[in-house]
Amino acid sequence: MSDVDALSERIDALEMRLSYQDVTIETLNQTITAQWTEIDRLTRQLSELKERLREAESNLSGPVNEPPPHY
Repeated sequence: MSDVDALSERIDALEMRLSYQDVTIETLNQTITAQWTEIDRLTRQLSELKERLREAESNLSGPVNEPPPHY
């Protein structure tokens, strides 16, 4: 095999690897984007739940840590 053929095969192999890497990078990018979207949604939901909990606690009558009447 000549040096030109060997070099051509190496270039072809590198181009194939690059193609697979491009596909992998794009897939990872889509996955990360979807995860950040979900994280943002969950963060907003958690904030809303915290606010609802604060409102519910402020509407309670009497101390929260009061022992039950059978003590």
